Amino acid sequence: MNDTEDAAVDLLDPARKALSQMAYDRLLDQLIKRELPVGSVLQERRLAEAMDISRTPVREALNRLESEGFVTRKPGRLLVVKEFSTRELIETLHVRQIMESEAIGLATPRIPVDELDAVEADINELLASPHPSVEADWRVDSRLHRMVAAHSGNAVLAGMIEALRVKTYTFNLDRVPERFEIGHREHLVMIDALRRRDREGARTAIQQHIENVKQSIILKLSSI
Repeated sequence: MNDTEDAAVDLLDPARKALSQMAYDRLLDQLIKRELPVGSVLQERRLAEAMDISRTPVREALNRLESEGFVTRKPGRLLVVKEFSTRELIETLHVRQIMESEAIGLATPRIPVDELDAVEADINELLASPHPSVEADWRVDSRLHRMVAAHSGNAVLAGMIEALRVKTYTFNLDRVPERFEIGHREHLVMIDALRRRDREGARTAIQQHIENVKQSIILKLSSI
């Protein structure tokens, strides 16, 4: 597609929205995997050509990423991949503690045992792997946190949690790889509390899990 087709695409609202979502998902995935590293200039036309779509859905995707804080505008209106400040990371983790504690409290009596079993099996398989990949780590981590958020019964809360998780994950990927095993063992503690329908135990487990992430980041930064 080219720019002259934008008007036609706009007439097909569902199709345009689907393209915009596809562009957003592709770009977010590239941000997570650091295929678009911090400081990269995001050129609308080049991205559209790479995805073989018009510029309109790419523009919409970039605007969404900007509103969510993943990219920022520099002088000359250039869009670049944002580097998060230490303060922003710590504050984001604090908000995650509040939101995910509420989510797991709501979800505790609702999560089916077979879902807990499946996530627990994924975690144990990952921990047993001699060379776990970054992608597998993110996939399993996401499965647990998304399960909890989804069963909170609050779609707005779940969406906000997901956006904040992505922001903190892009930092964890580079700076605190030592959190891999520890973090997943903390996930197992959460699952144990959820299996026992222990709401307060689950809330304490997820609060401590995120607090440990925060303290690891602070410790890492203080040693630089």
